[in-house]
Amino acid sequence: MSMRRAPSLVGLCLATAAAGVLSPAAAQQWVMPRTPDGHPDLQGNWTNATLTPFERTAGRGPVYTADEVATLEAREAALVLRGAQPSDPNRAPPTVASGIGGGSNVGYNYVYIDRGDRVAIVNDEPRASLITNPSDGRRPALTSEAQQRVAERREFRSQFGTYDNPEHRPLGERCIVSFGSSTGPPMIPNRWYNNNYTIVQTADYVMIHTELVHDVRIIRLGEPDPLPVHVRPWFGDSWGRWEGDALVVETTNLNPGHPFRAVTPTDDMKVIERFTRVDEETILYEFTVDDPTSYTRQWGGEIPFKKFDQLLYEYACHEGNYALDNIMRGARYQEKQGNQKQGNRPEQR
Repeated sequence: MSMRRAPSLVGLCLATAAAGVLSPAAAQQWVMPRTPDGHPDLQGNWTNATLTPFERTAGRGPVYTADEVATLEAREAALVLRGAQPSDPNRAPPTVASGIGGGSNVGYNYVYIDRGDRVAIVNDEPRASLITNPSDGRRPALTSEAQQRVAERREFRSQFGTYDNPEHRPLGERCIVSFGSSTGPPMIPNRWYNNNYTIVQTADYVMIHTELVHDVRIIRLGEPDPLPVHVRPWFGDSWGRWEGDALVVETTNLNPGHPFRAVTPTDDMKVIERFTRVDEETILYEFTVDDPTSYTRQWGGEIPFKKFDQLLYEYACHEGNYALDNIMRGARYQEKQGNQKQGNRPEQR
């Protein structure tokens, strides 16, 4: 993962300088590549990794200043360089607070993390959030019905311990779908690693392969023939159409077992996406989440997908779930040793 990136500070500065000196005439020389049927060619490898957060900090504006961009990108480059240094074989064992961000996960450091090294640029603006609608860059409030669903789900899960059964471990850990919403819809950077995609396109289908947990999403083109409402695939039922040079995709039938940012998809949820090739290096990805049962208004954002001139690799995860089996075994061993964590209730297993 990390060996594909590890940009140096010098390389980062050169890339930033080069981006700033491209003349308008050079940009105008680009010609939209097209498939044999005349539509824009979206095929290739792409990445949506970025330092821009999903939601904006409350009260700040929609665009970073040049100084803020330089600080953010230099800080990330320094972290990557530090993580690439040889480890000390004589170092002390890690503590529970020495993981990424001071958390308890000590299995990762910046040798493995690849959350991007640049701020998202859209329409020449360094964006301070990926959400652009509403204008404050923050997800709108949940409806009272959605709040009740979230509370009921939390209450149900509270009767079990974190490691009581495999069904309560995250979907990504169970290798069912990628953690977060990498494949979506909407397709959101996970701010961790493997934010890479391969797009393959024909006259009848668009296939999007996500590197993380090797998810594959099939978008059918043409007149929609929707699935029955009770059929809810992991990535929903997606149908695409061309509006000029933009591929517009509408997805319904999202799986209720795959919450989006803690909110369970309902029968009413629809995600509308637009894929527009804006230059040789960029697809502008726009999304709108429409679920009046869950949110007080429609909301969405814009994410640049940048050309990824490297290979995607097999994300083997833990086929056969042997790692999950070991997690469960470890929890049972801890309980036998009298180290049961607060909240576990073995009598209910």
